Formats: sequence, structure tokens, C-alpha cells
Amino acid sequence: MSSRPSTTMRRQARGQCGFTLIELMVTVGIALFLLGGLLTILQNVRATYGNQQALAQLQDQQRFAMTVLTDVIQAGGYFPDPGTTITSALPAAGAYLAGQAFWGTSGPPDSIGVRYVTAGGDGVILCDGSTNPGAAGTSLAYANVFTVVPPAPGVPGQLQCTLNGNRPMAIVSGVQGLQIYYGVKRNAAIADYNVDTYLTADQMLLAGPNGNDWGNISSVRVILTFTNPLAGQPGQQPTIVFERVIEVMARAGVHT
Repeated sequence: MSSRPSTTMRRQARGQCGFTLIELMVTVGIALFLLGGLLTILQNVRATYGNQQALAQLQDQQRFAMTVLTDVIQAGGYFPDPGTTITSALPAAGAYLAGQAFWGTSGPPDSIGVRYVTAGGDGVILCDGSTNPGAAGTSLAYANVFTVVPPAPGVPGQLQCTLNGNRPMAIVSGVQGLQIYYGVKRNAAIADYNVDTYLTADQMLLAGPNGNDWGNISSVRVILTFTNPLAGQPGQQPTIVFERVIEVMARAGVHT
């Protein structure tokens, strides 16, 4: 009897037996390894995207805060009627002397007050983002005060604005500190508006050998400290500092 049919059957049986357990385990191991790598890449991409979004939001907050501070501080001492004087346009009130456009306190955090007069429709910005709502030519005096409420557990710090003594309004969140330095000229021998010293509010003199420092401000140096949204990650500091020197409009240009 020939053994060919039985040999063929044995070959067919071996072909139908499938993968062995070892082969299946190796396949599953490779699949898990590839899947783990894919999940790691996905997590890294998501973390990178989240960091970029947090930094973009921080930049927006910093840009907006500095824009509002710059617009208001630049207008310090402004009044639209050329037929009047700054002392009559800005009379004595509270901590302000007649004609005094700036006032502040030393903290931390510091605060800064800015006064000016606007006319309806002139587009001068107030610290809450609004403008003089009166009819064209209607002049109104405004006092803007900026300060920072430090962060508390579960509550982020805020840069706040108080307009004409009304209820404080939050402008930007995530702010931890505010430092203000006033650029003044104490050397009266040279007739220009160039700053020769920067002073904190508690160093400003109401009356000194060179006059009232508060009435002699040519620029204001603003330093804002924000919470770092990436704090806690390796190599990251807890805070990020932004700084700007703002020229006061009333003291710009040729000395008169």
C-alpha cells in the first residue's frame, strides 16, 4: 500500500493548525509596544499644545494690561481747553494737590493714580476701557487708580482699575505684583524734560529744593509680575515679569 495519501493528510493537518502560542505572544507584545509609543507621542503633543495655549493667553493678558496702563498714564495731566491751566483743570482733591496729575502708594503691591480731563468724543481712554460719554466739547475730569489684588488660595491675582472712586473692576487675571517707578528731573539747572532719577511713591517729595516731584514726572516705569502658567515644570520659574517705560504726554517734546 502506498503511503502517499497519509503523507498528504499530515501536511494538510500541519497547514491548518494556525499560530503557536509563542507566536501570538510575540505579536501581542509588538502591538502593545507600538501602541505605547503612539500614546506617548499623543500625550507629548497634547502637553505641548496646552503649554502653547497657556503662553499665548499669558501674552494676551500682558499685552492688554500694558496697553490699558500705557493709554491712561500717557494722558496724565491732559486737559482739552487751551484757555485754562492745569491747576484750574485739575483742582485739589483728596491726595491730589491742584494741578497734580499723578499719585501713588508703595506696596507691595504698588498703586498708581492718574488724573486728566477729557472732552466728549475726543477718544481719550479711561482705565475701564470706556471714553467720555458726554456730548462733543463736554469736559469731565477723571481719576484712574490701578492696583493689584494678590492671589489667594484658589483665586488668581488681579490687576484692578478704580474710576472716580467707583467700585474696583478687574482688568486682567493672573497678576501677582505691580511696581511703579516715577521718572523725575531733580536737576533744575538744565532746562529739559529728561529724567535723571526714578523714584518710588514713598520717595517722592511734595516740596523740595527742586519743587514738587509729583508735578515733575516725565515718565513712569511699570513692572507687572504674572503667574507663570508653566510653573512646576522642570526649569520654569513661578512668575514672569514684564516691564515698560511710559512717557507722560504732558512732559513730552520741547521744554517750555
